[in-house]
Amino acid sequence: MKTTINWVAYTKPLVFFLMLLPLVWLGLMAYQNQLGADPAKKLVDETGLWAFRILLLSLLMTPLKNWTGRSVWIRYRRMIGLFALFYVVIHLLVYVFLLFGADWSLLAKEITKRPYIIIGLLAFLLLIPLGVTSTRNWQKRLGKNWLRLHKTVYVISLLALLHFSWVKKLGVASIWPYALVLAILLAERLRMAHQRRQYRAAISLDEQH
Repeated sequence: MKTTINWVAYTKPLVFFLMLLPLVWLGLMAYQNQLGADPAKKLVDETGLWAFRILLLSLLMTPLKNWTGRSVWIRYRRMIGLFALFYVVIHLLVYVFLLFGADWSLLAKEITKRPYIIIGLLAFLLLIPLGVTSTRNWQKRLGKNWLRLHKTVYVISLLALLHFSWVKKLGVASIWPYALVLAILLAERLRMAHQRRQYRAAISLDEQH
């Protein structure tokens, strides 16, 4: 057990650094004026895409635990999930302040014209409670409700996928790798839920006999 704890302690700073790399890369591109003709839009697109990628990565931790039989993967889930929220916040701030210059009347018109913005905002609002309640203290306070709350991350992922595909205006076909990854993660979630139901049914049958 100590070996596992030490291994996690040593690798967590590395994971933290890796999660920051996209932001560092975008910062360097901005500094070197390599963001193209519309830097603000480029930053909006890239921060949104990285938020979605990192969100999918956080969802991968539980399947990795199931597939490898090692619970150590769960130790990275909270950090990666919080980084997903971090990139969503940056995505939103860049959109509001750089792309639209905090012009609230213009933003209001944009929201009414482009429903995918509402989908993105809904995903963001649903993600906030998950970030706030991600600590062990909240897990203890909420008990079983904590699991129910955090299962909404799959709904958030589907909303993010819809938002992203709508922004690209090419449908899910334009982002099929992400759709495929999310489908695999959802399928694994359903498989584990079915396995748990079978296990509980078997225990109940044994108790009856």
